[in-house]
Amino acid sequence: MKDSKKMNWYTLAFIAFSGVWGFGNVLNGFVYFNGIQVIFSWVLMFALYFVPYTLMVGELGSAFKTSGGGVSSWIHNTMGPKLAYYAGWTYWACHITYIASKGSGGLKALSWAVFRNAETYDTFPTIGVQMATLAVFLFFCWVASRGLNPLKKLASIAGTSMFVMSILYILLMFAAPAINPGGGYVSMDFSLKNLIPQFNIGYFTSLSILVFAVGGCEKISPYVNKVKDPAKGFPKGMIMLAVMVVGCAILGTIAMGMMFDPSVINSSEEVFNSYVSNGSYWAFQKLGQYYGLGDGLMVLYALCNMIGQFAVLVVSIDAPLRMLLDNEDAKEFVPSAMLKRNDQGAYVNGIKLVIALSGSIILIQSFVPGAAAVLAQLNKLNSVCMPLRYLWVFVGYLALRKAYDTIPAEYRFTKKSGDCQIFRRMVFPADRSMLYTGYVFKRYVYNGTEYYNACRIDGIGYDYAVSCKKRERKTCNKIERV
Repeated sequence: MKDSKKMNWYTLAFIAFSGVWGFGNVLNGFVYFNGIQVIFSWVLMFALYFVPYTLMVGELGSAFKTSGGGVSSWIHNTMGPKLAYYAGWTYWACHITYIASKGSGGLKALSWAVFRNAETYDTFPTIGVQMATLAVFLFFCWVASRGLNPLKKLASIAGTSMFVMSILYILLMFAAPAINPGGGYVSMDFSLKNLIPQFNIGYFTSLSILVFAVGGCEKISPYVNKVKDPAKGFPKGMIMLAVMVVGCAILGTIAMGMMFDPSVINSSEEVFNSYVSNGSYWAFQKLGQYYGLGDGLMVLYALCNMIGQFAVLVVSIDAPLRMLLDNEDAKEFVPSAMLKRNDQGAYVNGIKLVIALSGSIILIQSFVPGAAAVLAQLNKLNSVCMPLRYLWVFVGYLALRKAYDTIPAEYRFTKKSGDCQIFRRMVFPADRSMLYTGYVFKRYVYNGTEYYNACRIDGIGYDYAVSCKKRERKTCNKIERV
């Protein structure tokens, strides 16, 4: 690909930002972690998970800058073609339910922009909403089939707009007390006692919300060889992504603490669920009222969020397919028809398979009573499926570090093998055991008391990790002999 057709590293960062971050992540952290107490959890999550994770993705992208299959190519180059296929398939399969949910999220944002309230969307007939979701889904499948250029433009616009709206919210909220002193702001207690959360079962089981909030930067790994000077540009894009996410999360939480009272949010299960679904729109609606702008800021945010949801939909259709099919050994494991590309380089038959699977989920959801229930059900499906994809990045990175001397990279997360061993002994087993344990907790609040209902899921991610770890020494010895 000519350099003139390749994207800049900052374009990559905004594409990643649109896939990783949304203003709703600020709200979810604020709601689930008792207001500004989430700052402690955000710092913990960024220090121990997100920043190392993005830098690991940057090192993998730098080491395999000519590979177009993303995570599956990384696993292929470190652990062999069969595990690479498993990795690509896991990524692709996890996104089937995720793809089905993005259209609904975009339509909900459109409903807020048009009707300016939470109730209208929930009163629409489910079958009508799902038919509209299917139409949106089919349209963006067509957009994905047009290749990289429309994807670049749409995702860059979405990432830029959401970043601007997040910064705008922070700046305007901090300035609001000076401009409108009588706005009725919530006072915050920044004492150490108030910022440190209670370390109970509810806290630890809710951490998955923050993991899901900051996960997904590896999704843009198939575009590493679409970036100018990928060995340096890809890591720079990941570092810029980390800076944007950290800033938006912490400052956004403080700004939101001036607006919403956690005791009101936790007053009942119904109120809690309402804030989870609509709190981000209420935040901009209230911000506009502080400045005498009515619903103007809320409508602007809803439109930006709609673009962002649809941009993530396109990326989620295209990128996992490339992870699955964009390597030289894919023909050993998939039918040759799946490898067919059009003139724009898109896997047309792969997109058709996505249409069949995700489209079926959208149609099945037509029988769910209520549009809000559809979104809730899809969120539950995603919470079970999506964690499996992160495991492969850890596996690929550990294998890369084993082959440190034989696989060069212009960027290194750390040059000390001891740092990698610390990560291996702490973070990787923790992530693996989370999948093995396989418990998903649902939070309930009644009269100010928290309750948790648990259900078990399969430990398939743990089985994959054990299989990879057993092969790790043998595979890396093979690399050293080449």
